[in-house]
Amino acid sequence: MSDPAVPTPSADARTAAVLTIDGPSGSGKGTISRLIASRLGWHYLDSGALYRGVGVAASWAGLDLADPAALVRCAFDAQIRFEDAADGELRVIVNGVDATDELRTETAGAAASAIAAVPEVRSALKERQRAFRRPPGLVADGRDMGTVIFPDAAFKVFLTASPDERAERRYKQLKDKGVSVIFDDLLREILARDARDANRAVAPLRPADDAVCIDTTGLGIDTVVERVLALVT
Repeated sequence: MSDPAVPTPSADARTAAVLTIDGPSGSGKGTISRLIASRLGWHYLDSGALYRGVGVAASWAGLDLADPAALVRCAFDAQIRFEDAADGELRVIVNGVDATDELRTETAGAAASAIAAVPEVRSALKERQRAFRRPPGLVADGRDMGTVIFPDAAFKVFLTASPDERAERRYKQLKDKGVSVIFDDLLREILARDARDANRAVAPLRPADDAVCIDTTGLGIDTVVERVLALVT
């Protein structure tokens, strides 16, 4: 169940259950999170899409990614909403334009990682993310969902996989879409992003102390979904 727009928190939002699923790029958290949200009938937050959306909006506006003040204004002003397409795919609308395909590019991912390292931008987006918490529950997918955004979540999972497997997954995904890509380039990009995310000063990528860690290397999607569901149901 996805949200058509960033929702307004309701009075009972604080009591809604939250399952956070964090992990590095290519760990499978997006696919797993959406499937679990669908199985449970809960709302879904793709926090990475918010950051990528701000990155795309900044790019469209010709902003300098090294200008924190401009990025903060963009984070507040950008209109980002999620829509379910007829084929069941989640579409991300940025300032009235379907930016889903652009958000999936490695360029957008790198921009999201860069702006996510700016404390002021993270602060601007924090409450927008927390506003997705509504009954009957929320599955929140990201990198700091369990450590920063929803530290009180009742259920926390951290997914990971070997860099080679994560690069292979991304390679197959892009090839299936007809995108020309070189595996070694993808692997280097994943390793570089891992280093940026793990070493940034604000909200570095790490499992929450009370998170259940699952290595998805060599595991099928159904197996991972059942393992996570077993923690919640």
